[in-house]
Order: sequence, then C-alpha cells, then structure tokens
Amino acid sequence: MVRTVVCGAADEGSIPSGHPTTPEEPTMPTVTPRRRLSRDPGFLRLWSAETISHLGSSFSNLAMPIVAIQLLNAGPMEIAWINLADFLPFLVLGLLIGALVDRLPRRGILIVGDLGRALLLLSLPISYALGILSIAQLVVVGLLLGTLTVFFDVAYQAYLPSLIPKEDLVEGNSKLEISRSAAGLLGPSLAGALIAFVKAPAAVVIDAVSYVFSALFIFSIKPHHESVAELNDAAAPAAHTPRASLRSDIAAGLRYVFGHPALRTIGGATATANLFGSIGGTVEMLFAYKVLGLSVAFVGFAATLGSAGGLISAVFADRISKKLGVGRTIVLTIPLGGPLMAVLAFCQPGIDLLNALVIGGGFFAMAASGTLYNINQVSLRQALTPPEMAGRMNATMRWFVWGTIPIGAVLGGIIGTNLGLREALIIGGIGGSFAFVPLLFGPVWKIKEMPTGVAP
Repeated sequence: MVRTVVCGAADEGSIPSGHPTTPEEPTMPTVTPRRRLSRDPGFLRLWSAETISHLGSSFSNLAMPIVAIQLLNAGPMEIAWINLADFLPFLVLGLLIGALVDRLPRRGILIVGDLGRALLLLSLPISYALGILSIAQLVVVGLLLGTLTVFFDVAYQAYLPSLIPKEDLVEGNSKLEISRSAAGLLGPSLAGALIAFVKAPAAVVIDAVSYVFSALFIFSIKPHHESVAELNDAAAPAAHTPRASLRSDIAAGLRYVFGHPALRTIGGATATANLFGSIGGTVEMLFAYKVLGLSVAFVGFAATLGSAGGLISAVFADRISKKLGVGRTIVLTIPLGGPLMAVLAFCQPGIDLLNALVIGGGFFAMAASGTLYNINQVSLRQALTPPEMAGRMNATMRWFVWGTIPIGAVLGGIIGTNLGLREALIIGGIGGSFAFVPLLFGPVWKIKEMPTGVAP
C-alpha cells in the first residue's frame, strides 16, 4: 500500500550521529571532474530502482481497494482503518526513525526496506489463496508497510546527497520525480488491464516483484560516490566517543530544523499548503461526483491531466530553477495551487465536458506547481544539511509538514458538512494562496544557486 497525497500537497512532503553540532576540522576538497547524471552509474542504479518501484506500486494502489471492498466487503470504517494504518507510522514513528537512520548505513536501510515490503505484500495473495485473508491482516500489513516506507523514504532522501554533487540535486530530484509522475500516468492503465484478467490479489505480486528488483539495483550501487560519513559504520562509533541517547538525537533534529531559518520557514510554508490543500482535497471528488454529476470517465480524465502536469513540470524543473533561482522558484510556486483550487468551486452542473476540462486544467496546474516546488525545496534542504543530520532533518520535516494533512482532512469534512462543498473548496483555496507568507521571514528568496558548502 502506497500513500496518496492530496493534489498539490507538498512533500516534507527523505550515519553516524550522536554529536551533530560538533564542528569538524575543515579539509581541502579534492577537485574531480563532474560526471553528467545520465552517465553516473550510481545515480542511474538508484533511478532505475525508483522507477521500477513506482511502477509496481501503481498496481497495488489500484488492487488494494478492490481487495478490501469487493473481496472482503469492507465498509467505510474498515477503509478508514486501512488508510490510517498506512499513514500512522509517519506521525508516530517518524522522529524515532529519523534518529535511527542517522545511526545506520543508509544503503542497507534501503535494501532491507525494499525486501521487507516485498515479503509483506506477498503475504496477501498467499493468504487469499489459503482462504484466510482478512481486514485485520490488511491493517497489520499496512502498519508494517508504512513503517518500512518511513525508513526507506527518510534514508533515500538522506542518501541522495552522498551519491551526487550538491549542485546536481535539483536535476537528480527532477529525474526521480519524472519516474514517479510517469508511473502515475501510465501505471493505473496497465494495472487495470492486468486486474481485468487476473484477481486483484495476484496483481499485488507485481508490486512485490518490483521491490525485489529495486533492492537489487540499490545493492549494485558502488560506494565510490558516497561520503566519508556514509562509508563509516555508523552503528559502531569509536570507543572514546560516547553514543548519545535516541531522545537526545531526536531533540537535536528538532533543534536543527526549527533553529535553521531556511528550514523553519520552508517547513511552515509546506505545512500551511498541506493544511489548506487537505481541506479542499477532502471534498473535491465529492464535489465532482455529487454536485457536478461528473462520470467516473470524466473524473479519470481530469486526474490523468493532473499526472501529466507533474510529469511535464519534473522534466523542466532544472531549467526553471536555473532561470529563476532556487529560492524564487520555491516562493513563487507554492501559492499557485490555492487560487486554482478556489476556481473549481465555481463550476456549475450540466456542462460535463467543460467542467472536466476546468477541473483537469486545475489538477494539471496544481500538480505542475506542486512538483516544481517539491523538487526545489527538497533539494535545498538536502544541500543545507550536513550528512550526520540528514536523516533527522528529513524525518522532522516530514513529521511537521505531513502532520497538518489529517487536521486539514477533518476540517474539510466539518466545513463541507456544515457550510457546503463549494465553501470548503473556497476556504482551502484562499488559505493555500497565502502559503508563501512564512517564507518571507527567512532567507529562501535570496538563495539563487544550490549551496555546495558543508553546513556546520
């Protein structure tokens, strides 16, 4: 089971630690010729792993609801528990996992995370074949899958800066986002065709196999581009260096993120965008079906346009960032989803094609601006954070900015029930339009190029 994020929502929105604030003696960097990412074997292996994994996950995204609803007769509450199980580990365990990631070799975490998720997914079709598959198993598997996904995502975002130069982070994240967007565009169609010929539980096997191939690609990455911190065994600190407690590590991560003016303001802006995006996103499908009376085909067409917007934005993200500057791209793109969401509220029933085009155009623009924002803000966070703090920074940011999503979902339900679906879209859109405000209180706007120095 893979998380679905509200359209336009921002990612947070991914080592030895113990004493991250201790300054190290400066060393003279070794000048080596830069290699294009398209020819970098380490990055190509990571990119291949992510591409295969995202495509496989698109099969589970479609198959899992079918398993729960059609085969196990799940009702609204059962679906709610399954979705909560998938999301809960990010909120409950995120900070702890961030501290653990900074203590363990990140490539090993990625491999174990992939193989563990493959085994968990394979348990579902096996249980179905034996006639013992249940809602309770889906919930438990969802919790374990979510936990391994937290480990993988936090370690993956911390691992990328040790694999490629910092000035290539925007390009690298753009290429990885291209794979995710392409999988979202093509995967559901392929998954639907497969599920039409085989049972939905069998389609989950495709996702499990994709995790195995992802693990093999990551295992094949040679360590020649990894940082010194990554090559050292984080789990075995020197005898004369006492290991700080996990609580101290977590506190250090919180202090680092909320004490860093750029990270703090990026987190505030992203959390604001996710809060109001979740308010509108909670009701937008209900609005399309119940108020506008759109068919599934028209809604699917609009969703496809949204995936296309993310894909196109990812392709041109590096060029746009270099043209506008990293900071200006971040500040200018985060508020764009708000007005576009508010526009959807003024659609009227009875003109299905026009409504589908308006909603699809809104999804397209929201996905394009959200993707461009995410690529740049994640890359900047990676560039600003020293290796020994990367895991905790990613986990803390994700805990902070994703924590507003369930709050927004509850508020969206309350507003939609008591005021109306249009009103919920308008409130979400207006609030999202001001998501850039926290960025005005930090240095992000002035950052033109990706920082390449190591932060203390």
